[in-house]
Amino acid sequence: MAGLVPAIHALDAGAASLSVARMRGGWVYIMTNRPSGAVHGVTADIARRAYEHREGLCEGFAERYALTRLVWFEFHDQITAAIQRESNMKHWPRAWKVRLILATNPEWQDLYLDLNN
Repeated sequence: MAGLVPAIHALDAGAASLSVARMRGGWVYIMTNRPSGAVHGVTADIARRAYEHREGLCEGFAERYALTRLVWFEFHDQITAAIQRESNMKHWPRAWKVRLILATNPEWQDLYLDLNN
């Protein structure tokens, strides 16, 4: 469990809880309101989470800055891997995150509509 964010330790109430969490995958995502303005997160349900952002159902930073456009996402077979990846990204310079987006979404298009296709 070393190196994981504190929230994952709550899952360690029992071995069964942790193994269930590992069976489900997770998504790392980046939302923005404009090119180069972004926030990232982790979710088990990317379509639901992007919808929550779009509808202003996310309180705090994401709501205050109207981060409604999904510009990048990445799936991991284990939620713990997704949590670790997002945790690592928090320490990246903004330029690295921008390059990550540009590599797959150079126009900064909203990918939300692509989730159901």
